[in-house]
Amino acid sequence: MTILANSLVIFFISIGVLFIVVTAIGLVRLPDLYTRAHAASKSATLGVMCILLGVFFHFWLIEDVFNPRILLGVLFLFITGPVGGHIMGRSSYIAGVKPYKNTKHDDLAAEIERMKKEQGVK
Repeated sequence: MTILANSLVIFFISIGVLFIVVTAIGLVRLPDLYTRAHAASKSATLGVMCILLGVFFHFWLIEDVFNPRILLGVLFLFITGPVGGHIMGRSSYIAGVKPYKNTKHDDLAAEIERMKKEQGVK
């Protein structure tokens, strides 16, 4: 049982570290705020969630301590991480931060114009 538990812990922590490394590479390599926010919100969330799951399984299966607060932390990250990245990207767009010059399609421009017309803002 210990070998299986250790393998499970190592698997989750390794996958989490892999996602965190992908996040770091994305933050360095990607060209603008929007693609960087995507990398940070999605893969960093998955990375931290996997690491927390590895910690949860370590304490539960090896130390024999069930800690539901870690699972609540995973749930909180799952909900708030991507939503926070989305809100920051959208507010940056509304504030006037321009996308990368080679961006092919801007889905948000038409939506912002529609919202301005509805609110009567010029």
